Amino acid sequence: MATSKMHFTGQISDFDLRLLRVFKVVVESNSFTAAGVELNVSRSAVSASMLDLEHRLGFKLCERGRSGFSLTDAGRQIYENMQQLLDSLDTFRDQVNAIHSSLKGDLSIGITDNLITVRQMRIVNSLQRLKREAPDVKINIRMMPPNEIEKGVLNGFFHIGIVPTAREHAGLEYIPMYDEKLGLYCGEQHPLFNTPEIELTPKSILEHDTIVPAYAQPEYMQHIYRKHKIAATVSDREGAAFLLMTGCFIGYLPTHYAENWVRENSFRRLLPREFDYSIKYTAITKSGNHSDLVLNSYLTALHGTEY
Repeated sequence: MATSKMHFTGQISDFDLRLLRVFKVVVESNSFTAAGVELNVSRSAVSASMLDLEHRLGFKLCERGRSGFSLTDAGRQIYENMQQLLDSLDTFRDQVNAIHSSLKGDLSIGITDNLITVRQMRIVNSLQRLKREAPDVKINIRMMPPNEIEKGVLNGFFHIGIVPTAREHAGLEYIPMYDEKLGLYCGEQHPLFNTPEIELTPKSILEHDTIVPAYAQPEYMQHIYRKHKIAATVSDREGAAFLLMTGCFIGYLPTHYAENWVRENSFRRLLPREFDYSIKYTAITKSGNHSDLVLNSYLTALHGTEY
């Protein structure tokens, strides 16, 4: 007796599942044409998918022609078995989602101050997605200078941090977030505030007392600040805004953060073409920290959030 040839070997692929789902629609529509309408493809595309599936399985699934559409005996068996397979996949998906929704624990995040006004709302949207998918997770946010956040991630105090990229540590992994533009500003009581634009020059601006961050800066930012007359340091942007309001200093602020004060005519942006610069923001996690389900759920939300 001849041995039957094994046609359906190897793992079930995504392509196989797609073909089976086409077959399901064909059976339930009782027509290739109606299935094409349901799937929003042409009748010929449905026919090609059915031929691919029959070739993959090694037998004919249905009769089609002038006499109409009908399943073969093998087609009826495949349809029943396929239903069990797709139901099992749906059950698996529901079980995975249940794991997410039953997640418990803490997510501790360190964030550099005053990022709430960044127009790309990746932090807000990813936290929203995490809360919806894992409602029992407790979210803890701490606002700190970037170097303190880096230390906190390295020593396990934070699961994740959002910081400007100053230097890369061997013990951290980095996820690009977005660029942030900074401009040079003075307050309304500063002598430069009412100076006509035509009279402003880089040299005249650089003569004024300047605020700089107290935390570590990458070399390109150090180069920018070395040109200025450094007269004050601050740990965060709010501290810089306070000093700008005194009228005694000039200093850099993110343009998104300073926007409202400029609109209210309280701050003035000085020679943007000469003094504006950008910094890159990244999300940082401790290297090899891949076993924490809460962190992994948040990273999935973060990767899936663009705005």
